[in-house]
Amino acid sequence: MSDPNNPNVKTRSTPQWGLMQRELFWAPNEGKHPPLNTHPDKLKDLAEERLSKAGWLYSACNAGQSWTHYANRLAFYRHQVIPRTLVDTTERDTATTIFGHHVSAPIGFAPIGINRIYHPTGELSPAKVAGELNLVYCLSSAGSYSIEDVAKANGNGPRFYQLYWSPDDKVTLSMLERAHKSGYTACILTTDTWQLAWRHDDVAMGNYAFYHDHGAGDLGLNDPAFLERVKEAKLDPKEDKFEVGAKWIDEHIWHGHSFSWERLPWLMDQWKRISGGKPFCIKGIQNAADAKKAVQMGVDGIVVSNHAGRQVDGAIGSLDALEKIVDAVGDKTYVMFDSGIRGAADVFKALALGAKFVFIGRLWVWALGASGEEGVRHVVKGLLADFDIMVNVAGYPKIEDINHDAIESLPKGTYFPGTPSLT
Repeated sequence: MSDPNNPNVKTRSTPQWGLMQRELFWAPNEGKHPPLNTHPDKLKDLAEERLSKAGWLYSACNAGQSWTHYANRLAFYRHQVIPRTLVDTTERDTATTIFGHHVSAPIGFAPIGINRIYHPTGELSPAKVAGELNLVYCLSSAGSYSIEDVAKANGNGPRFYQLYWSPDDKVTLSMLERAHKSGYTACILTTDTWQLAWRHDDVAMGNYAFYHDHGAGDLGLNDPAFLERVKEAKLDPKEDKFEVGAKWIDEHIWHGHSFSWERLPWLMDQWKRISGGKPFCIKGIQNAADAKKAVQMGVDGIVVSNHAGRQVDGAIGSLDALEKIVDAVGDKTYVMFDSGIRGAADVFKALALGAKFVFIGRLWVWALGASGEEGVRHVVKGLLADFDIMVNVAGYPKIEDINHDAIESLPKGTYFPGTPSLT
């Protein structure tokens, strides 16, 4: 709505995000201009222009030939919105709840590692913006700033901790204890990345920040259990920076070991004990049988994700996996989604197919790389405005009204018009 005095302003629990459009339309009259274009393709191009070669490749590369990334975007095209008309959208709101948190929208910041390669402020900027906007922020175990410093940047915002499960129980428990003490209110275990997939461009240029300037990052170097292991290995964090970085990433994050369902109860019990019973979720579910197993094991939520096409090449599109998983367990656990979201229409479609919440990744990473904290704030507020406007013009004033009836799905095998980018 362009009228800043529209009654909708007084009836909702969140700002009228759509007014950002009016502000930007008026801005040239005051000599003001936005920091960047929020169109995902133009944002991507700007990030490529401004990032280092290593930073750009790490943000954009996918597993193998990028077929899974292509499948993600194809799935969003295949599922199409059916707008409603003459619907009263005056009393509408983008707010929702997740694990007891009242948040501004069913949109959160996905856990993405080593943000310092995109901008010197690293995880601090997206965490701060998430807190300001009252959106969920999820910190990666592979982060470049400490668990504690990111929590401070996030302020009173709702924040979750994403765990890469170390084979060293002492290090695992140390990370969980630090997360709980710093106010992270859910643990999200990623299960599709015991090691990184073969990513051609990264391999070609040896693009692995933990082995180079990044080292173990503040997250690892502030962990007392890990520092014990460093001391036992007779390594010095300053003098042996690369070796310590390799020890952190090789032995505790992307270590190549695997875990199975049999060991999961131990990890869940530990988090519940440490946190006083806060939610435990699994990220990386693509198979309905795995979703059923997760529910059987007692998880509080699942994230339907294929790691944005960065782990298994030639796999099913995550949005297509979502349909079967929601049919199997949608009424038994809290279903979240990520992989491939680029705009409000994508958020809408994921909600229509049964997700209760979605995470965005490359959008805020590219914004961080292109324009730092200001870029992240602008792009995410733009997404909120886009979503607010979309539910208005599409005729869906309530989040809970966005269901399978709101979309029509073209048959599998439908192709994009033209040739889409694979990044």
